[in-house]
Amino acid sequence: MTVPLIARVLGAHGLGLLAIGMSAYFIGSLLVDLGITSYLAARVHDAGLGDDRLAHINQLRGDYLAIRTTTLGVLGVALLLSYALGAPVHLEMILLGLFAGGFWSVSEDWLLIGQGRFGASTAYQAVGRIGYLALLVAVLPRVPNAQVAVLCLLVSSIPTVLLTWWDSLRTFGLPSRPRDVRTVLRTGAPVFTSRLLVTTYGQGAAAVYSGVLDAVSLGLYSAGDRLVRAIQSTLDPIGFALLPRMARKSADDNFWRHALQALAACVCTATVAAAAVWLAAPMLIHLVFGKDFTAAIDLLRVETFVLPATAITSFVTTAVLPVRQDTTGVLIGAVLGTCVAATALAIAFRTHSVWTLVYGTVIVEFTVAAWYLLRIRTLIRRERVTPAPDPAIVLMREDGGT
Repeated sequence: MTVPLIARVLGAHGLGLLAIGMSAYFIGSLLVDLGITSYLAARVHDAGLGDDRLAHINQLRGDYLAIRTTTLGVLGVALLLSYALGAPVHLEMILLGLFAGGFWSVSEDWLLIGQGRFGASTAYQAVGRIGYLALLVAVLPRVPNAQVAVLCLLVSSIPTVLLTWWDSLRTFGLPSRPRDVRTVLRTGAPVFTSRLLVTTYGQGAAAVYSGVLDAVSLGLYSAGDRLVRAIQSTLDPIGFALLPRMARKSADDNFWRHALQALAACVCTATVAAAAVWLAAPMLIHLVFGKDFTAAIDLLRVETFVLPATAITSFVTTAVLPVRQDTTGVLIGAVLGTCVAATALAIAFRTHSVWTLVYGTVIVEFTVAAWYLLRIRTLIRRERVTPAPDPAIVLMREDGGT
């Protein structure tokens, strides 16, 4: 419901500026949480922690909180400086998006996922989404500005963050004093690097291309991209939902059979969704964004092809590789995708065409998906010789090993 309102109030130019801010939002979220929430969530069910599980979790909470609040503080200072110095609007949108995304990532939602309490997680997020819609309806028509839309998102995330912290304090108590921050940083570095690379060519692409394409072109691209990413976001929770179960059964002989069955189901669902969106593209664009965005129809039809590929990437990186502790596989996949994306960006500097961004996105996603399928095959063949570790997740031990 928010997308039609924003598109009609801001137009293609305003939606392009908002696309820059929203791309920065995802990057900011990653900068703060390091992209390791699924790995940390899996540790909640780590049987290897034994009777000291609560103490280990609270120590991890304290270390993780110290990292997140420090990074968020740096982003906040940078944002204030941009306003004080009168930075260009594109830079202000990027810094505002970084801070808004970073603030969301100080939530304790990863603990809810680790406990398998997806109902509570969904309910807390719903509070923020309803608040976001209410703020947009009340404020945006009166102050039609892309920065206002991002500020509404920032303010609406406050109740969600507070609710997750209230829940974690009630369940686990206070976090311990930071002690092993370096261990968290060291073990999370490969995942963070890979996720950062993935975000820059995925959800953060608009921010990267903001120096090459004008705001109107980015607005047209964003129209189709928002619909595709919305569908993708409905498929992503499948991996999170299966993560605790996959972690508990990682030593099961049927682990890979169940994983491949779930992956096939995700791909089939994504393929059906892609076909439906391709057929309904004209109706969706006119219904959601209006006739001013007619030029986005063809862009949307091309980008729908990424859905099966992103379904593979999302499931493997969320529910399979974290269980198998394979941070190297994630990093290699991200590097491959970044190399292809960098090539597309270089071409865009010459063409200044939004089509370069769209085709580049499709090629990147299929390249990465192909790598992850190859990686799964490699892991399966390797484990036929060497059994998988038990318990499933031993990501961060007291000695800092991986």
